[in-house]
Amino acid sequence: MREGGVPSIFQVPELKNRILFTLGILAVYRIGAHIPTPGIDTVALAAFFAELSRGGGTLMQFFDLFTGGALSQLTIFALGIMPYISASIILELLTVAVPHLERLKKEGDSGRKKINQYTRYGTVFLSTVQGFGIAIGIEQMSAPTGALVVPDPGWGFRLMTVLTLVAGTSFIMWLGEQITERGIGNGISLIIFAGIVAGLPGAIINTFRLLGTGELQPFVMIVLAVGMVAVVGLVVWFEAGQRRIRVQYAKRMVGRKMAGGQETHLPLKVNTSGVIPPIFASSMILFPATIAQFSNVDWLQQLSAALTPPSTWYVVLTVVLIFFFAYFYTAIIFNPMDVAENLRKYGGFIPGRRPGRPTADFIDRTLSRLTFLGAIYLSAIVILPTYLIQWFNVPFFFGGTALLIVVGVAVDTQRQIESHLVMRNYEGFLRRGRIRGRAG
Repeated sequence: MREGGVPSIFQVPELKNRILFTLGILAVYRIGAHIPTPGIDTVALAAFFAELSRGGGTLMQFFDLFTGGALSQLTIFALGIMPYISASIILELLTVAVPHLERLKKEGDSGRKKINQYTRYGTVFLSTVQGFGIAIGIEQMSAPTGALVVPDPGWGFRLMTVLTLVAGTSFIMWLGEQITERGIGNGISLIIFAGIVAGLPGAIINTFRLLGTGELQPFVMIVLAVGMVAVVGLVVWFEAGQRRIRVQYAKRMVGRKMAGGQETHLPLKVNTSGVIPPIFASSMILFPATIAQFSNVDWLQQLSAALTPPSTWYVVLTVVLIFFFAYFYTAIIFNPMDVAENLRKYGGFIPGRRPGRPTADFIDRTLSRLTFLGAIYLSAIVILPTYLIQWFNVPFFFGGTALLIVVGVAVDTQRQIESHLVMRNYEGFLRRGRIRGRAG
């Protein structure tokens, strides 16, 4: 037993089985990330991506980070879970513009199931489009030695590639749903988490190699280690940060009894938009660099050079885009007027604010200030890796979207494990209480 009477993980059979099931599913995902797509010359493909990485960051390398290297190796999981994430975001945005989806969102569990089904259809569609684009693009690729990445191009290769990649993404989506239902944590988030941390062992080995050759000084490494711990703590603090608005419920008669009169709070997160702003901002900035890799147009090459880290234009545009998407996505997923109406419907009110529009204005004003702080925090985390690499010769990215996802998923999973432990502890107390009561 742990301190306070709460059992440890392995003393709760159900929780232990859930964790083992989750680890098994993630192991299956990592095995599939090393199975190559048919018709690919893996040696030529590795040489092509090695040459591409010397030209700076591209959109392909950015998404390859989330697949754990599956995209650069063009395995059956090359598309990863990103088509599902894109479909989910598109459906979320469409709920504002399409009345039918908005009604489904308000129908509760049945409406959510239908939206999830639409998301699956959208995932298959996006996977088909992206898979066909990859098949067409990879046929044009060749290694620096001149060897073709696809020795036998044509419609046979294209159809096989599309079928393989769509099946791979659909299987990953199913794995994520299985983790959510039968494992621990959010399955989709854990799959992204597994893809990101898959590159951690290589980064650690590379760091010790640089220490051994003298390219990275021990003192600098100690400073970096302390800084990394501080940054992780800062991310945890901001992700858990809330502004709690007091909400009171008026007393009312229910039959012959007086009900209500409770006081609670409305939690507003500092970072309501999550990791969406960094993902969108990084994708838009890396897009010109990706196109420039396959084009010789002068103005496109100049634009790509201007947006290469750590240029001033890169920093300024990144911060501007993060602020824009932070406010935009927060406005999409959080409607202060709906919150104000729900409070009024159930007899709740914010002290000192009239119900209705004044309450909505107060919530909107508070949320705008929190979003401003959240955007500053996101901008600092995204810009951090650029200067770490430039100033300290760090051999890996520490910060940015990857750090936000890893820390956020780890904290969320830890909370779910703790909730299972506490729930089991309460059940144990209740069970013992019933037995003693009957014995008495």
